[in-house]
Amino acid sequence: FVKDSLFAAGLECELAVTLVGQPLVRQQLMKGLRRFLEKRSPEKPLVMSFHGSTGTGKTFVSAVLVRHLFPEGLQSPNVHQFSPVVHFPHAEHVERYKANLKHWIQGNLTNCGRSVFLFEEMDKMHPGLIDVIMPFLGPSWVVYGTNYRKAIFIFISNAGGEQINEMTLDLWRAHRDREEISLQDMESAISKAVFENPESGFWKSGIINEHLIDFIVPFLPLKHHHVKQCVINELVQQGLEVRQGVVQEVADSIPYFPEEEKLFSSTGCKTVASRISYFF
Repeated sequence: FVKDSLFAAGLECELAVTLVGQPLVRQQLMKGLRRFLEKRSPEKPLVMSFHGSTGTGKTFVSAVLVRHLFPEGLQSPNVHQFSPVVHFPHAEHVERYKANLKHWIQGNLTNCGRSVFLFEEMDKMHPGLIDVIMPFLGPSWVVYGTNYRKAIFIFISNAGGEQINEMTLDLWRAHRDREEISLQDMESAISKAVFENPESGFWKSGIINEHLIDFIVPFLPLKHHHVKQCVINELVQQGLEVRQGVVQEVADSIPYFPEEEKLFSSTGCKTVASRISYFF
């Protein structure tokens, strides 16, 4: 595990360069991580929940964060990814999944206290399943003989994306710059959409009732100039020539909403990489 202060500086620097159009994410994420890493003996693990529409950077930020923590990134034996579609597909097997999940987390924390657990597509998680990990998230010294308080848990969800988009649009119409948008602007709308929704993996969850999530991190919808920046970043990463004509065409080929203003990308930057191949 890398030196904490160096890690924070390196992560902040990379996000400043590569994460497009998400000032609130950078601010929330760095605040949460710095505060957590400064403590030699944190009282509980760091628990964050990422929300926003597809293509706005949730998975990307998780991958960058993990790469700065562990040189092998997502391939590290201390990074554990869970997808409801892959790991917990059948509602009738929820009890078995609960036992497995508890066992996996307990075993991995025994191997390495500073583990990272990524739960993707929380909006597709069977309600009730995630509560089995509650004992690992709270401020207790030892769970099942495991000192687990240096772990990081990240929940990733499209839930709340619609509300975040609506609020961003309302604030834009009120001439508020996205740099001015605060977490307070977003938090109650996300909470309603995510935690009070019977379809959500957090429905009636003890994790919510016990306030075990430290940071809710909203990802805002991306505008046309953000998509252009994503195209440039992708071209550079693929070692291709950055031609302004191509940048413009790729950005123009993506659908935008709402119907009248055509302000925000419907797919964020998600389809940028695949669209670039049409032009080379």
